[in-house]
Amino acid sequence: MNKQQLFRDLLKGKPGKERVFFRPILMHFAARFNNTTYGKFASDYKVLVESNIRAMEYFDTDMVSLISDPYRETSAFGAPVEFIDEGVPRCLEHIVKTIDDVIILKRPDVYKSIRTLDRIKGAEYFQKLLKGSVPISGWIEGPLAEACDLTGVSEMLLNLMIDPDFSNTLMDKCMVTAKDFAKAQIEAGCDLIGIGDAICSQIDRDTYDLYLKQRHIELISYIHDCGVSVKLHICGDTTHLLESLKEINTDIIDLDWQVDLDKGREILGNNIVIGGNINPVIVEDKSEEEIYILSKMLVDKYKDQKYLLAAGCEITVLTPHQNLMAMRRASLLPD
Repeated sequence: MNKQQLFRDLLKGKPGKERVFFRPILMHFAARFNNTTYGKFASDYKVLVESNIRAMEYFDTDMVSLISDPYRETSAFGAPVEFIDEGVPRCLEHIVKTIDDVIILKRPDVYKSIRTLDRIKGAEYFQKLLKGSVPISGWIEGPLAEACDLTGVSEMLLNLMIDPDFSNTLMDKCMVTAKDFAKAQIEAGCDLIGIGDAICSQIDRDTYDLYLKQRHIELISYIHDCGVSVKLHICGDTTHLLESLKEINTDIIDLDWQVDLDKGREILGNNIVIGGNINPVIVEDKSEEEIYILSKMLVDKYKDQKYLLAAGCEITVLTPHQNLMAMRRASLLPD
């Protein structure tokens, strides 16, 4: 069975006969595995694509991705971004400081901004090399994550409490660009759009329901209307948000290691694909055999559900290759 069919079966809830879908998040790890730097991985779509494919072929992962860092859209809005060799790109200035900055913030053209266009070209390059044989995940920042990128995390969280006009106006502008960027990646060949809104784990449910729930519903619905599925990625403990997240209609949700998978399934229901949820630090630090046993336990328990095997977040750059391979071995089902 090819990887595209495996992905379609996953979304339909049809258990795999040969394997459980295996999709770890690979960024710095993929760059290092391909003997290049994170800086080149994040700044050059050809390096990103070729690194993903090399890792996919070696570790037999079931999807490739365009995820790299949080600052694609931020750069398109006009913020200066610095690339460093062995680390996540850095935003050098928060360009939104006042409501006046929000008001004059222009809608970027994702086809003209260097960093957003680079990701769009990455989707096209994946399609050129893989010819539709492997599902491709695009990536966008969620509305709260992007607002934080533009104005600062502490500043945005404070504004959620004291300045709803600032918060709503800024996130509305972020929503427009999120849709533009998602559509462009879909038209370039992506089969799935991942939405990264990690900061949501740091707000309470009432704040999520007030500011984010309807925006997530709207954004996910828009992507569905464009013809592809959606994955929501929120790092950290989202247990307190599960009752709300069950209503946003995402196809796939990543649950980080702090969330109990059984509780997640009980609340979210059986129609959503749950990804996770091994602690990435454990994947790096434990032995190959320990990682195999832990992964196999998850596979045996959830193989008949809508489930994909992954760590709760990104595989760390120093993870031993044999540990990631142990996760793949554990995902294979006996004849």
